[in-house]
Amino acid sequence: MKEWIELQKKLYPDVLEIIQNRYRLLHYVSLMEPIGRRTLADNLNLKERSIRSEVTFLQNGGMVEVTTRGLLLTGEGRSLLENMAPYMREVSGVRVLEDRLREKLKLKSVIVVPGDSDESEWVKEEMGKACVTYLQSISRPGQTLAVTGGTTMASVASRMTPSAGMEDWLFVPARGGLGERVEHQANTICVEMAKKAMGNYRLLYVPDPISEESYQNIIEEPSVKDVLGIIRSSDIVIHGLGDALTMANRRKTPDDQLAVIKERQAVGEAFGYYFSQSGEVVHKVRTVGLQLEDLEGDREVIAVAGGSSKADAISSYFQPGKSSVLITDEGAAKELIRDASL
Repeated sequence: MKEWIELQKKLYPDVLEIIQNRYRLLHYVSLMEPIGRRTLADNLNLKERSIRSEVTFLQNGGMVEVTTRGLLLTGEGRSLLENMAPYMREVSGVRVLEDRLREKLKLKSVIVVPGDSDESEWVKEEMGKACVTYLQSISRPGQTLAVTGGTTMASVASRMTPSAGMEDWLFVPARGGLGERVEHQANTICVEMAKKAMGNYRLLYVPDPISEESYQNIIEEPSVKDVLGIIRSSDIVIHGLGDALTMANRRKTPDDQLAVIKERQAVGEAFGYYFSQSGEVVHKVRTVGLQLEDLEGDREVIAVAGGSSKADAISSYFQPGKSSVLITDEGAAKELIRDASL
């Protein structure tokens, strides 16, 4: 396929560009349908005249349907997207990025989706979709999945669909709830995933972060202890990665601790641990739920994080190497490849 693509680039560069643009349009419709032409033009940075011309072509080909609610993808359009995905990954160079990142970060698997979630919110949805597809590929009956909170994990939940082998899965939150919007908390995401996958769930009703004294009391509560046991023995963990200062501010971190995080130059955060660029843990907040040491052992640990601004955070977390799979976007992947420290 690589040789054929190179020949096309040399002989038919305009055709390749047209194919990429139409694939991108179909792909965006699939994520946001029903969607109007104007919204489509704004989000793809194209003129409405160009969108009208492309939509007419795709409609005549039976790939999209124009309704009063907006554009919808047809079954033929959906099939075309699915069949073209491997080809487009080669054309866009995404496959090369995946191979280089997998080698650099020494991971079992790396999945890169097109775009930069810092610039386009829909890219998070695509990372969510990629994560669900990966989950379905590794699913076995009776598994337990633990998930953290955050906007990226909410995108994973929004793309969850029923799949054979996941009906009897148990979904649990990987940690207590941050003081943030309820739809971004681990408990809420856990429930949405379970309902969409037709699985079951257990919840963890504890705040995050928490004082040491409260922690010792809470973890001895029978109901909390029971759920913690399930969480720590989970088969699959899905989690996000955060920018250190952004996460510290979301947690309303006290000034003295914030000063430590800044002084020690933390750039990334996961599970309440703050990492320097070299991967050293420079600060930790007490949380109820999964700890870094719990990630050891024979389980699938999937990190989902994207955006070019997250490159340092992703790099810092993977220096110690705690997860086996990274799902990211093109923006972050390109920054990581450019990072000489890798």
